Amino acid sequence: MPPATLSSSGSSALRRIESSRLFQGAVIAIIILSALTIGAKTYELSPWVERSLGVMDTAITVFFLLEILFRFAACPHKRRFFLDGWNIFDTIVVIGSLIPLDNSEAVLLGRLLRVFRVLRLVSVVPELRFLINSLLKAIPRMGYIALLMFIIFYIYAAIGSMFFADTDEELWGDVAIAMLTLFRVATFEDWTDVMYATMESYPLSWIYYLTFIFLTAFIFLNMMVGAILGVMTAEQNAREAQQAHDERDRIVQQLDEVQHQLRALTAAVQEQSGTRQRE
Repeated sequence: MPPATLSSSGSSALRRIESSRLFQGAVIAIIILSALTIGAKTYELSPWVERSLGVMDTAITVFFLLEILFRFAACPHKRRFFLDGWNIFDTIVVIGSLIPLDNSEAVLLGRLLRVFRVLRLVSVVPELRFLINSLLKAIPRMGYIALLMFIIFYIYAAIGSMFFADTDEELWGDVAIAMLTLFRVATFEDWTDVMYATMESYPLSWIYYLTFIFLTAFIFLNMMVGAILGVMTAEQNAREAQQAHDERDRIVQQLDEVQHQLRALTAAVQEQSGTRQRE
């Protein structure tokens, strides 16, 4: 068998192992175990437990290193492996986890990267990866909505500071403090206390609060949700189209292989028939 065929079959076998549920389940289980060990280290533990956790952390680091090397070997296009942002993230986290924690200068960086190993659960689970990708792609749309919200906050904060500063200097003293107060109102954190305090001097100030809440809590929040849902719907449609395209390519490839086998079989039968006729 030619070396290229052996390499192709070996790479195909590695990809089947990588995409298997058993392999994915093992990786997810190790990530969860890594998260539990990180959380356990925040408690006061006996020396033998700390040593056990240290050995377990080393074993988890070695597992992640072997897993990223296995995924690299299973990738059919090695140059494209690091074009995927998730692969770059996994590689940085795994390499960073190799930093020895006994090095006082790099101990903080090593611990932080070990904490970020929990985020590898996102890169392993396709559904979580889909949600994060959709959220990242929705950021530009959300940025314009956030800019509009800031403008509304600023206008209402300036109005509040002009009218209510004499009522409560701590809440409405200047625009910056007024914006913090409005953020408190927008999150419904005891906002009625703020409203009733100003209504003692300005009975119609309830209009100010209700219009602000209507704009921020109802309109802009729904606009944020709508932007995310719109991107998620577009991503889901693109994902389904890509899956349909891949399935069609797979079926076409199978049909080509069947046709090739039929032609080879027909040629063999014709050759046999010709041999018998000559005999």
